[in-house]
Amino acid sequence: MKINKAVITAAGRRQRTLPLQTLIDRDGVEKSVLTILIEEVLAAGIDEIGVVVRPGDEQAYAQVAGPHARRLHFVPQSEPLGHGHAVYCAREFVGRDPFLHLVGDHLYVSTSAQRCAQALVAVAETEACAISAVQATRESLLPYYGAVGGRRVPGAPALYEVDTVIEKPTPTQAEQHLIVPGLRAGYYLCFFGMHVLTPSVMSILGAQIATGAAGEHPERGYTLSAALVELAHREKYLALEQAGARYDVGVKYGLLTAQMALALTGDDREEVLARLLELLVQREATRR
Repeated sequence: MKINKAVITAAGRRQRTLPLQTLIDRDGVEKSVLTILIEEVLAAGIDEIGVVVRPGDEQAYAQVAGPHARRLHFVPQSEPLGHGHAVYCAREFVGRDPFLHLVGDHLYVSTSAQRCAQALVAVAETEACAISAVQATRESLLPYYGAVGGRRVPGAPALYEVDTVIEKPTPTQAEQHLIVPGLRAGYYLCFFGMHVLTPSVMSILGAQIATGAAGEHPERGYTLSAALVELAHREKYLALEQAGARYDVGVKYGLLTAQMALALTGDDREEVLARLLELLVQREATRR
């Protein structure tokens, strides 16, 4: 299986302006969130990118993408009917091909030489199946993420065979259905905001949308998690625990946290640490 296309969803009500925000990337260069995401995709060997946007946002996105704009195919989502619906809007762009999917309000910082998307795509192509990036996440953050349950693949400590998917589970649901042997107590495998999806996902989403089956929480619209539940029953579906971290730039202090993560893993790390130390010293001095 070869992955040649990627889809970035960015049309949500509270999501659509976030990719336009500017941060300093790890190389010390000022870039938009969208540009950082595009470069994540390019590092995985993919240069054909569909971006799902609200109609009318295309020009703003093309502008902040700079020289990468020529790689983008804009896909309109006229109504905000959920994450799953946004992915389904890109069905004509992806055709019958598997594709990498990222959300437009997350940034990814790898702790290894291999970028997060690069690692996910490599495993997906080797295993020839759909695969979601996940991260062990403490119970208090369950309201922000979809989560999976399953079992480790023998001989591959970071790889799991998925049998259960729940969108933003309660702690009770997680304890009953999402316990994964080997994870420390109070932690669950939550989505990283990055997936490689097969054409089956589009078929499942299409059927759910046609029948109006929005899942357990219809107020959230059509979720991707609901489609992944069905996918796990139809075909091989894995989860890869990422050697890195994801940062949701849409939550309170999210942009600030993402900026600090980029700075502390980037070329200007020593300068940033020195400035942080100065701020802490000044703060301590004013308290005396």
